[in-house]
Amino acid sequence: MAITFLRPALAAAAAVLVLGAGLVAGTGTTADDAYAEGAPVTSTPSATVVPESATPAKTVSPVGALFANGHHFCTASVVHSGAGDLVLTAAHCVQTGMSFAPGYHDGVAPLGMWTVTGVAVADGWTSSADPDLDFAFLTVQQAGNPASLESLTGANVLGTDRGFDHTITLTGYPDSTDSPVVCTGTTTRSDTYQQSVACAGFPDGTSGGPWVTGGEVIGVIGGYELGGDTPDVSYSAYFDDDIAKLYASVTG
Repeated sequence: MAITFLRPALAAAAAVLVLGAGLVAGTGTTADDAYAEGAPVTSTPSATVVPESATPAKTVSPVGALFANGHHFCTASVVHSGAGDLVLTAAHCVQTGMSFAPGYHDGVAPLGMWTVTGVAVADGWTSSADPDLDFAFLTVQQAGNPASLESLTGANVLGTDRGFDHTITLTGYPDSTDSPVVCTGTTTRSDTYQQSVACAGFPDGTSGGPWVTGGEVIGVIGGYELGGDTPDVSYSAYFDDDIAKLYASVTG
């Protein structure tokens, strides 16, 4: 499966490098109900190699809010990588001009804003918005800060092919609040490559929120109906070799 990368310089959102058959778009509107403006950048996921072990958890949560156009519109989380600069979200959340605020709460970004400098998504998402490929990896940097994001927040390890039945912690940032909502729920299989969880209170803005069990992230809110058409049931693409290959392509 071909992979698309967006690797602009810190302030140059227009610079695009495309590898394989993926397609990157720099303008337009996303399909996500979580925001009404901004340009989607889509690519196709490949696969992941599950990393060794994540950095020990720090005082600031690895889960945070994605910002663009002056407001937060989706959720993302730090995933373990060698460089310590990798964030995971839903592909339908991707747009130009994004920043990530880890540990965002009560309107405060304790570690400031981290600029998204690269995006990798799957070709199948780029070409047809395949809900089974609704995930994306973002590379982030903070100008003037030599530390990696992961060294400050810790990270979850990417978990693939873990099956469908788990007790997870789900975290997301509703559009209407400046603090996250958190739920513990049990996942079930909803389709061949889709999983779901019944957790009340996850409306627009929580897309990209991680599904975490035992320190592994095994899903993000997205997939079927862009994550669900009610705030009480959320969906995720099943994490298998597609996301594993995408992860491997990003981390080298």
